[in-house]
Amino acid sequence: MELEKILSISGKSGLYKLVAQTRGGVIAQSLLDGRKMSVGIQQNVSVLSEIAIYTLTEEKPLREVFQLIKEKEKGQPTSISHKEPKDKLEEYFFEVLPDYDEDRVYASDIKKVVQWYNTLQKNDLLNFEEKENIEEEE
Repeated sequence: MELEKILSISGKSGLYKLVAQTRGGVIAQSLLDGRKMSVGIQQNVSVLSEIAIYTLTEEKPLREVFQLIKEKEKGQPTSISHKEPKDKLEEYFFEVLPDYDEDRVYASDIKKVVQWYNTLQKNDLLNFEEKENIEEEE
């Protein structure tokens, strides 16, 4: 599955898969428990493919950050929890993305990235390079 179909919904924990679009919003299915819900247009919904992390030189797409974490962890869940203290989260993120902008990337952002990575890893949704290769061949 592509990140274009993975949603983060403000006020709701976890990630959601886009099931269908409706006139008044979208139907989303939780990656945590599989429940479907209707999400209205008034709710703040972020598509993971549109999210990027600030570095000192550019904005790095979340897909690339997930790929760096996947390489560091050899495809396994992260070696730290998203509940770790701020210092440990920042130290871990510095290992993954050494040039991230510490002034604009907060500990809460790092928590989300770690949590999202683990959710995607658990649901086997981190195979981005395979899809990119298929797209390049077409």
